[in-house]
Amino acid sequence: MQKQTLDLLKRLASGIAGQFGSNCEVLVHDLTAPNKESTVVYIENGHVTNRRLGDGPSHVVLEALKKDPKKLQDHIGYTTRTKDGKILKSSTIYVRDENDNIEAILSINYDITGLMMAETSLQALTGSDEKDEAENITTNVADLLDDLLDQSVKLIGKPVALMTKDEKVRAINFLNDAGALLITKSSDKIAEFYGISRYSLYSYIDQNK
Repeated sequence: MQKQTLDLLKRLASGIAGQFGSNCEVLVHDLTAPNKESTVVYIENGHVTNRRLGDGPSHVVLEALKKDPKKLQDHIGYTTRTKDGKILKSSTIYVRDENDNIEAILSINYDITGLMMAETSLQALTGSDEKDEAENITTNVADLLDDLLDQSVKLIGKPVALMTKDEKVRAINFLNDAGALLITKSSDKIAEFYGISRYSLYSYIDQNK
């Protein structure tokens, strides 16, 4: 990423965090960095998610690395959840170079846990029980892979031991589409998790092409 782009993103992150206070985490992911497991190059109010400089990618970063950049659009105002239970209102803004390739991500995470507690009290009056399922925010690639494995099992709706081959193919291709195989040594863990060989893992992916 060019220095002037990073400098601009740092100023934006500092300004947004200063505007909304200590409950607002703003960070910059550098997708051009050679080490794809260490993408966080700037962060304000990292205590919100307990992330630090040099930490690894999130779900949205893996998605940006895996998918066609032209199909990715900014995602504003969605709900996420930290490992320690905080509820966040998050936004993801993709930063593109002159060739329309995504070179960075500006991520905003505002802690709305206190507001959610107040909302829970009000639900007794409004009678509304509708809630969006929040995406987990992970702090390292090991936790991220575990979270993606859990999602793959939820997608099928049954334990791995009860899955058919076709269901395992579907689950593993979900992991591939989510960018799980971009994580170092993830193929070994995924193969072991699903009780198959690495050869079978890649053959399952080829079957879906």
